[in-house]
Amino acid sequence: MKRFSLYFTAPRRVELREESFAWPQAGKILVQTLSSAVSAGTELLFYRDQVPGDLQVDETIPGLSGKFRYPLKYGYASVGKIIEIENKKHSSLLGSMVFSLHVHESHFCAAPDEVLVLPAHVQPEEAVFLPILETAVNFMLDGRPLIGERAAVFGQGVVGLLTTALLARFPLESIVTFDSYELRRKVSELMGARASFEPGGKREQSADITYELSGNPDALALAIESTAFSGRIVIGSWYGRKKATAAFGGRFHRSRIKLISSQVSTITPELSGRWSKVRRLETAVRMLEEINTVPLISHRFPFSRAPGAYELLDRSPEETLQVVFSY
Repeated sequence: MKRFSLYFTAPRRVELREESFAWPQAGKILVQTLSSAVSAGTELLFYRDQVPGDLQVDETIPGLSGKFRYPLKYGYASVGKIIEIENKKHSSLLGSMVFSLHVHESHFCAAPDEVLVLPAHVQPEEAVFLPILETAVNFMLDGRPLIGERAAVFGQGVVGLLTTALLARFPLESIVTFDSYELRRKVSELMGARASFEPGGKREQSADITYELSGNPDALALAIESTAFSGRIVIGSWYGRKKATAAFGGRFHRSRIKLISSQVSTITPELSGRWSKVRRLETAVRMLEEINTVPLISHRFPFSRAPGAYELLDRSPEETLQVVFSY
């Protein structure tokens, strides 16, 4: 059987390759992809060759456990339809719409427990937001916003916007966000921010809890400046090989500010006795039903034009929010 797969082949170069793969495979299902979402922050690090070479690509996603090197398949937000099933005991799944943490490609095989069967009312373009929304849920678990707190969020890309949308569901005193791009600041206020500013500009208050989600190491210093005594900073950005140069010898030293590393591959140990990845994903599915994510799609590209999507994200980030491939 043939499929088309997306490969990162060199810095700032992606290509589609036609591949053969075996079907049927024992115990597997065959999925025809309908939509997949580009994770701009992470995938641009691969696109720009800014990923540490000694780091595993992703130890928690099947097929992405090796170290980073070109050529590389990547992606983790695919929605498709089950078109064939090898094991008859799973025949009831035939025709189901499913989500999978899978790379960008037109067809793929998976074990039944590697996909999530979607509720009938969830559309493919809504479901591609699940991994990003699950990441935002993880930020809530790690940051633990409290009633009456003041929150600040640096970075209003899609993960920042969804984090703002979740924070808006807490009884907080206020949410202030920061981003360099006007489009994102406008959408941020629609998602629940009281106000949204350019980084380094206006400061109305010191935050009890701050989220650094910009992907820009320089924002960490601004986050420290914006956080109150004994406040928390949840660092959800992945900087790749970029270095953060925050001044820890100044205000940070005397303010007892807590830095929290947050990454969706794991559950914080303090909650792992009660929370699992399954529970967290189920929570994200419920939040998907409450938050209107489709307006966050700024561009749709046919999969055949995938290279143009990365060129747009690389050159004109001020024009983009979520980029989605259609197959």
